[in-house]
Amino acid sequence: MDIAPMEDPKLSDNAMTVLKRRYFRKDDNGNVIETPMELFLRVASNIAKADLNYSPDVDIQGTIREFYDIMSGLEFVPNSPTLMNAGRELQQLSACFVLPIEDSLPGIFETVKHTAMIHKSGGGTGFSFSRIRPKNDLVRSTKGVSSGPISFMQVFDAATDVIKQGGTRRGANMAILRVDHPDIKDFISAKDDSKKLNNFNLSVSVTDRFMEALVSGGEYDLINPRNGQSAGKESAPKIFDLIIKQAHKNGEPGIVFIDRINRDNPTPKMGVIESTNPCGEQPLLPYESCNLGSINLSLMVNEDRTVDWERVRRVVRTSVHFLDNVIDMNNFPLKEIEANTKANRKIGLGVMGWADMLFLLGIPYDSEEAVELATRLMGYIKHEADQMSRELARKRGPFPNFTSSIFAQRGEEPMRNATTTTIAPTGTISIIAGASSGIEPLFALVFKRNVMDRDRLMEVHTLFSEVARKEGFYSNELMDKIAEKGSIRGISGVPEKHQRVFVSAHDITPEWHIRMQAAFQRFTDNAVSKTVNFSHDATMDDVRKVYLLAYELGCKGVTIYRDGSREEQVLSTIKKKKTGMDTGMIRPRERPKLIHGITGRVDTGCGALYVTINADRFGPFEMFANLGKGGGCAAAQIEAIARQASLSLRSGIDPWQIVKQLKGIRCPNPKNAPLGMAEESVLSCPDGMAKALERYLQGKSPSIEEERTTAPTLEYYSDGNNIDQNGKVPEEGVIVGVCPECGNSLVYQDGCSVCHSCYYSKCS
Repeated sequence: MDIAPMEDPKLSDNAMTVLKRRYFRKDDNGNVIETPMELFLRVASNIAKADLNYSPDVDIQGTIREFYDIMSGLEFVPNSPTLMNAGRELQQLSACFVLPIEDSLPGIFETVKHTAMIHKSGGGTGFSFSRIRPKNDLVRSTKGVSSGPISFMQVFDAATDVIKQGGTRRGANMAILRVDHPDIKDFISAKDDSKKLNNFNLSVSVTDRFMEALVSGGEYDLINPRNGQSAGKESAPKIFDLIIKQAHKNGEPGIVFIDRINRDNPTPKMGVIESTNPCGEQPLLPYESCNLGSINLSLMVNEDRTVDWERVRRVVRTSVHFLDNVIDMNNFPLKEIEANTKANRKIGLGVMGWADMLFLLGIPYDSEEAVELATRLMGYIKHEADQMSRELARKRGPFPNFTSSIFAQRGEEPMRNATTTTIAPTGTISIIAGASSGIEPLFALVFKRNVMDRDRLMEVHTLFSEVARKEGFYSNELMDKIAEKGSIRGISGVPEKHQRVFVSAHDITPEWHIRMQAAFQRFTDNAVSKTVNFSHDATMDDVRKVYLLAYELGCKGVTIYRDGSREEQVLSTIKKKKTGMDTGMIRPRERPKLIHGITGRVDTGCGALYVTINADRFGPFEMFANLGKGGGCAAAQIEAIARQASLSLRSGIDPWQIVKQLKGIRCPNPKNAPLGMAEESVLSCPDGMAKALERYLQGKSPSIEEERTTAPTLEYYSDGNNIDQNGKVPEEGVIVGVCPECGNSLVYQDGCSVCHSCYYSKCS
């Protein structure tokens, strides 16, 4: 196809950074061999081929052009596996899967195997452990007792640790347990130790019967899944208090309202929905997958500050066509998943850029007007998506299970897809689109960030900057003040009308978060990925109110996060007790009891230098260095350098900055003339330490001459290239850890941990 008439995508520096690291094709040496135009054309051409399955005379070039235009124009972006894999050897295009877990050892470990296959292909997995008999229950075949669902969750967690998705990162899991399972208290407290089950998100499957008992202050029955018989009773208020206590402590478990989810199950005769994908927005039957994508609402606004409804309609219809084609072009990791996915053909079209749209329309996020618009907008998207699905059904036939679906029972026109809408996390694809994430508010309008060795740079949201400059109240001093406070509310110099519209996450009460989630949920087939952010001083009663409000307003689940509530939030600022002033200090993360690492030898002019690099699950954690001959000033200086490097690593400093500072230091002592390593000379002990760390970051041994190697249980590989950090950083989320790829901070948003420096992401 002649691509010359096609417009070259207009991408930000940040978008190019994330595309280079995650999406572009690369040669055997890791060099990028694809342009943005080639990427979008690769995906468009591959997905358009599905049209040929239904009509050999179809205008395939026209379909390619439509798909290319909505992606390159950043009006629509599919989920990451589709962008990464369409038109390539892997061709696995789905982001999320749900697998069954039966109450038998063969069944459990068969699911472990299937999980590994899915994670290797780049997908995330959700499970319900509710069918597993409780701990200490009878196992007749062995005359022993069961170890319970929590023990098997640990098996899945350990398996996930050693399986990297596409060779780059660990998989993400969702673990769900019914509130009436006898082991529910153990499940709720399973992540009381924040170092356990870190490859899982946890959610309690809450029933209507439980909620009724909670309202009345009464008890409810626990049910043994082995025989379906009562296993005692629990106080609903006490169990709910335990859920609230743990969520307040570290954000988990979340809640899914499972009976509400199943009332919306479009194919109840095909089975009961028991679990969701890792971020909770996609309820699925066992062995189902879903293909997701999001439209960019920031582009759906006219110049006269009205919604461009015709553009929304066009993009929605083309996106539904695209996502339906994805199902046909997908190379599914398991034959069972292929069969069930094609039987129901579920797709999930969602949105991103909601906060940007509200800015453009001049509507405050926390307002009745915003909630009303959310309801109207999502209703329109749902209507147009369903209309397009019906048109596809007339041309291609309905989904095979249609005759057993609720649509057929109600006498409705056939649908091509059992579901059409989902509000999914958009952490990475919203960076590509240059939009705010999902339906989340912005984290901050103005903030400062460190960029390599340069001074801290001011980042101002584009729309706010344009308004401030146009109306004449922009100044560096004012932006400094806003960055320091984290909000424009109450700041003199910013007109009141703009203080009301340009709100950030910390300006919005949790109740408004839930009201916005509920507004979008009303016209979303599946569920809505949304995190309700609380300030650090929020109480358990505050959390309780939000959980109850989510149920009252019709949400299908709820996830909260209280700022600073996780131990691994190592970059949180320290407050002075008396003044409440922000000192800007950083606390290093604590050393775990057990840590793995690699030790190697580097030959220097002072003798053999033994360098040990240890890592925890976030990446390089500490460095030790010892000369083969003990004592002396040199040994003390080496120890001091290693301690300082370790402190930097534990505090979230980019490891490559340590390499940069130490590499090239030359020892003036003639006795310390460079001694050859296999690839390059060692100029001094600090230089040798730097080169050992550099090789480690490149995924190699710390030294050429290995003395001892212990395979570490970590994932930390980097190509060593400096990351272009001059673009705008997305403004959502709170810091929850350290990036395992670049050592910078991880931010929690949309139920995922995302690095805004290198754009690593992990949804668990």
